[in-house]
Amino acid sequence: MTTKTARIAGFSRKCLCGAAAIALLAPAAAMAQDEADTGQDIYPDEAGEDSNQGNSIIVTASKREQTLQEVPVAVSVTSGETLERDQIRDIRDLQTVVPSLTVGQRQSSANTGFFIRGFGNGANNAGIEPSVGVFIDGVYRSRTASSISDLPNVQRVEVLRGPQSTLFGKNASAGVISVTTEEPQFDVGGSFEATYGNYDARVLRGYLTGPITDEVAFSIAGGLNKRDGFFEDLGTGSDANNRDRWYGRAQVLVDNGSDIRLRFIADIDKIDEICCGVVNVQNGPTTAAVLGVGGNVTDPNDPFADVIYSNFDSTNDIENRGFSAQLDWDVGDFTFTSITATRKTEAVTFQDSDFTSADLIFPNSQDLEIDTFTQEFRIAGSIGDRVDLLLGAFYINEDVTQANQLLYGADFRNYANLVVANLSGGAFSLFPTPAAPNATPLEQVFSQAFSTNYVGTFFNQGQGFTEAYTLDSEAYSLFGQVDFEIVDGLVLTLGGNYTDDTKQFTQDANSTDVFSAIDFDAPQLAPFRQQVLFQGALAQGVGDALMLGRAATAAEIGAFAANNMAAFGQIQAGAQAFAAGNVNNPLANPLNPLRALQFLPPFLGVPNAVEDGRINDDNFSYSARLAYDLTPDVNIYASYATGFKASSVNLSRDARPSLADRAAIEAAGLDRPNQTYGSRFAGPEDSKVMEVGIKANFDTFSANLTVFDQEIEGFQSNIFTGSGFVLANAGSQSTWGVEFESTFYPTRSLTLNAAVTYLDPTFDSFEQSAQGDISGTRPSGIPEWTVIVGAQYEAEVGNGLLIPRVNYFWSSETQLVEGLPAFAVRGPDGTIVNGQPAIDAGLPFTSQIDNLTASLTYECDCGLSLSVWGRNLTDDRNLGTVFDTPAQPRSVAGYPNDPRTYGVTGRFRF
Repeated sequence: MTTKTARIAGFSRKCLCGAAAIALLAPAAAMAQDEADTGQDIYPDEAGEDSNQGNSIIVTASKREQTLQEVPVAVSVTSGETLERDQIRDIRDLQTVVPSLTVGQRQSSANTGFFIRGFGNGANNAGIEPSVGVFIDGVYRSRTASSISDLPNVQRVEVLRGPQSTLFGKNASAGVISVTTEEPQFDVGGSFEATYGNYDARVLRGYLTGPITDEVAFSIAGGLNKRDGFFEDLGTGSDANNRDRWYGRAQVLVDNGSDIRLRFIADIDKIDEICCGVVNVQNGPTTAAVLGVGGNVTDPNDPFADVIYSNFDSTNDIENRGFSAQLDWDVGDFTFTSITATRKTEAVTFQDSDFTSADLIFPNSQDLEIDTFTQEFRIAGSIGDRVDLLLGAFYINEDVTQANQLLYGADFRNYANLVVANLSGGAFSLFPTPAAPNATPLEQVFSQAFSTNYVGTFFNQGQGFTEAYTLDSEAYSLFGQVDFEIVDGLVLTLGGNYTDDTKQFTQDANSTDVFSAIDFDAPQLAPFRQQVLFQGALAQGVGDALMLGRAATAAEIGAFAANNMAAFGQIQAGAQAFAAGNVNNPLANPLNPLRALQFLPPFLGVPNAVEDGRINDDNFSYSARLAYDLTPDVNIYASYATGFKASSVNLSRDARPSLADRAAIEAAGLDRPNQTYGSRFAGPEDSKVMEVGIKANFDTFSANLTVFDQEIEGFQSNIFTGSGFVLANAGSQSTWGVEFESTFYPTRSLTLNAAVTYLDPTFDSFEQSAQGDISGTRPSGIPEWTVIVGAQYEAEVGNGLLIPRVNYFWSSETQLVEGLPAFAVRGPDGTIVNGQPAIDAGLPFTSQIDNLTASLTYECDCGLSLSVWGRNLTDDRNLGTVFDTPAQPRSVAGYPNDPRTYGVTGRFRF
């Protein structure tokens, strides 16, 4: 049986299980419907079809207003009320209330990765567009840097799971996060909010709306968010992971009351923070060298002590601003919609990337600018009583400009000298030192071999890497969807999307790192290599003869030679033969351990004679869904959908030519010393999902159950190597899963909610990962089980409501990384000789989440409310991810999560 056939057969069996679950629910649903048909409205004040709760809530997942019950798509909806009461300030916090969503912050305030059902991409590389599309008021936000600011006056957040490329034409291969904010009102109103919490947290937010004329309304909103950092930097004395951001937002709504609506939105937000704190979670052999030059690192046995070490602050200066205009024009039974938007993101970041108090790297900086223009047209309406039609077009033009710099600091030369001695067992040093009088100084050896004066040139302060990248992209999509009600209650939905995406990029980088340009395999070094190989083989041979279990010392060799001349002669001859036979064998090169210090090898820029720096992708995605109303309150559906994400470009110093281009590059004379090969870009992602589900919505209970099998071919994997990012396509990643969400109203005052997600992901094929062939393994960072449970009670007290609320988020233990590139054995050209999964490589880094959020709110009828709240009340500490520590071979660092926070919020609405 082929793999594909087996997957289809497996899905069929699993679908039968899902169908059985639906069959079990159906009688209960019918019974509940029979009770409802008696005409009794159990809670007429809070429940019923007009309550906009449960599956009656209005969503725009299909780009037109429908109830959640009607949409045959797996959607999670978070209301503005939930955002307020759970103190959810930005999209990063959504994972505590949305099942199947994982959000992680990485190296700066702007770098947040979104993952739905385990599919997504990290955001540390500006050339990689996310697999999860983020839309705010219908406007596509191409990078998380432009979408993480405080969420002002949100009406709802919809998380659409699975490929959504049919209607969301730009990079929705894994799902969509759609944020809808409140429109301006024609009645005067507003709110003011103030919060104070631990870590000296201070939040101020204001909102005002009202009419300008009978047909024009406005709103204006602004906010300030400040907080001390969670981590004390014992190197600089500052706090890290603080909050210092503000935003402003203005809207104008023109509504003639009949057929035309215009909505204009202008926004700006600014972030000026120290982020993000990194802790040491595993010491490598070079940690002693850090200490040897006077630096400090965090204790790997206590990663959650909330302290870090730096010698300068990692600052983030980020500004987003944008303008959008939406026109809705009713023409007969159809509505024409146009959404025009322009956005600009500017981010200047400095990071102490060695994460120690030693001056090893200064600075690792990035100056990033993203300019985006988007235009969407669509027309939607009904033809007769049974056909709903939507047709549209989407266009995006985006320019990314990025300049990076990574330079060695004042301590790096002495640090590197200690590392060389460590990696070579004391045989080598960079330059003569009293601590290593018997070591061979490499600067002198290389000077003699290459007839170049290298003395005093290795790892000097100011050497490093300067980079400049551009990425110009242009894409358009044509899309459409038709809903046809075949018979009463049975609806067939067909959709399609054609996308054409073109990218033009340049990559220009200059390495001034002298040591990284030394070719250890050069013929000029053959005598030196032979001498070292001979000495090593001789010492090992004598050690074996003496049964020492190690190589013999110089004194032991001399004594053995004096007392065993014949045996010594044989060992000496064998050592000479070994040295002569392996002098030009790259795998036997005695300098190989020192390749770990060639952090910044020379770079071949793009475009060049072999690589033109241009990519063009096109694709047709489609979806087919069949939904049936078993009863007015129970709907079942089955769907098949495909998705697409265009190629992503690696804008980092690890952007290296493809191994397939090696021959052409060498023929053109473009190869550089120590030329490594990898990838400049990752090709497109193609996704597909088979899904069956049931949605039930009654007066006191609503529930949604989804069973799915989802696959992404060519998944774009982005792995940090310690000096840059390796961007590569996995052959295939698939996930089979079950999702359940429910809301229960046992009384008119009590609301209970529960959600459970089960995910079973696999790398079906991933032969060229950053750590070797990991086909057949489980992708990291995807928990098998995720559970969210919550409760809220509204008690009438005086002239208002006392509302206790609690929400608990739990995920099972999961591996943080598939493996780390520094633990894979590589050949001289950078290709992997032997890769190991994380556990086999001795990296048992896992994470489990137990997050409890609670609040107690009193809402007065007069408009005043007071809330006492806490997030992560259990103070559950875990690592978001781990990675190879830059410039410290075989050390491992990680990003800790936020500790417990709590505070009080006062709000006045009028």
